[in-house]
Amino acid sequence: MTFKALHQQQAPLIICNVWDVPSAQLGEKLGYQALGTSSAAIAHMLGKNDGEQVLFSELIYLVKHILSAVNVPLTVDIESGYGRSAQEVASNILQLAQLGVAGINIEDSRLSHSDNTHSASRHLKTMDSQETDSKKTGQPNRALQAKEAFAARLDEVLSYLRAAGVDIFINVRTDTYLLKGNNLSQALTETKARIALYQRAGADGIFVPGVTALSDISAIANTTDLPVNVMCMPGLADFTELKRCGVKRISMGNFVYENMLNSLDTVLADISAKGSFDPLFN
Repeated sequence: MTFKALHQQQAPLIICNVWDVPSAQLGEKLGYQALGTSSAAIAHMLGKNDGEQVLFSELIYLVKHILSAVNVPLTVDIESGYGRSAQEVASNILQLAQLGVAGINIEDSRLSHSDNTHSASRHLKTMDSQETDSKKTGQPNRALQAKEAFAARLDEVLSYLRAAGVDIFINVRTDTYLLKGNNLSQALTETKARIALYQRAGADGIFVPGVTALSDISAIANTTDLPVNVMCMPGLADFTELKRCGVKRISMGNFVYENMLNSLDTVLADISAKGSFDPLFN
């Protein structure tokens, strides 16, 4: 079954999000049909913040090793594309396709300036208003790109890929809910508008991380023919309920990675407190 066909099954496709070879091998061993890199987990693993602080060459290096170790489809999170021009983004996707990557995630938000040494704040604003805020605080802000401009660039990226004969699943992530602030109704309205533009531009799937209300999830799924992807969040419904809402793909984000670190923290603390390695074997 092709990666694209996995999005049309009766049950949602559960993406096992991974950050290195062992996590990828474990996901395959446990029967997950597809794997996906988590940009946040990879960044934290390398001691960096999320937001394209990981070099694209570092991401390529890691992807090569994961692909060499597993036989299930791998989709790669390229954040906002690792390039300002459509040609640069398309070139990056082409490199991944040539390695054997089955799909990519590309998002419609980005840090508003290049000095991203601080964590990005999240608000539902356009790039123009967000740039003003970043100048006031001296810290970068993550902001939604103007939807028309992003859709036009996406269309251009896909034109480059078609010309190169590249067939790869393009999962477009909209950060309307992650950047919503307290305005849920605005987030839903904006999400629908963005989905319509991205579908016309040629997206293969729509990813809406941060949405948890079943009514909103159903409304989003009903507004498009594309497979809708949601992400693990506190309070998210179980997979059966999400299926009823029309969800076709479910991601873990970096929550599994964070859970693993919490478990490691507990074990290391027990070793120190007990003065023994018994916690490793009990």
